[in-house]
Amino acid sequence: MKYKARGYEFDLSQKTYIVGILNITPDSFSDGGKYLECDKALEYAKELVRQGADIIDIGAESSRPNAQRITAAEEKKRLMPVVDALIRSVDVPLSIDTIKADVAKAVLERGASIINDISGFKADPAMVSTVKKYDAGCVLMHMRGTPQTMQRLTDYNDVIKDIMQELNESISIALHQGINRDAIAIDPGIGFAKNAEQNNEIMGRVHEIVATGYPVLIGPSRKSFLGKILDENDPAKRIFGTAAAVALAISAGVHFIRVHDVASMRDVAKVADSITAMRRD
Repeated sequence: MKYKARGYEFDLSQKTYIVGILNITPDSFSDGGKYLECDKALEYAKELVRQGADIIDIGAESSRPNAQRITAAEEKKRLMPVVDALIRSVDVPLSIDTIKADVAKAVLERGASIINDISGFKADPAMVSTVKKYDAGCVLMHMRGTPQTMQRLTDYNDVIKDIMQELNESISIALHQGINRDAIAIDPGIGFAKNAEQNNEIMGRVHEIVATGYPVLIGPSRKSFLGKILDENDPAKRIFGTAAAVALAISAGVHFIRVHDVASMRDVAKVADSITAMRRD
């Protein structure tokens, strides 16, 4: 199995790939405000690559519960200097976390490779054609509602079956408009329209999502469900909890892990890959 994004190709039989998180927001749940300045964002992204990130995922609009929406103009104002600087400075693909086609178009024109759409192509009808036009990779995440409403939308008959039914709608949107199957990855959306118990269940049953045959990305890093298990309110102190979740996800066959603590999770991934002797077709 391979995942392709604008000239980059990931052989998913070889290892688990690490997606390093770069938030250029004032209000993200874990590191909001730390990398708002372009120079700081650039240096941090370079450090993530040195630590072993295979992809840098950049978000300029917080998607934590009840986060305030921003305009496309404000999102581009935050993103474009960082994207321009990184295109010149790092040799890994850039993934942009956005639900706005106008923002996606701007960053893809500058050389970004992947659009990570938390709405699964459901927020902006123009997003799928934009991704197709630039031959970009995409990550289709499961979410209900918006960050302002999602935590009121946590009723599921069977959390995995319902997530996959709704993700299949996103996949159908992509395929119907001509996006190649090998340019699609899926993400069950830990923390998005799910409560702590449901997030736990997703982690325990993620192998069922892997069984769909699509590349799977998962992002448990520092999330609140880990805080509940650990009785730890400080996201930065959930690294060992994150490590446990990452190791279990890799043993279940997940292909990409989206994390804040790249150096630590790189080591977790190397050991988990070695022990499970993971070789995906």
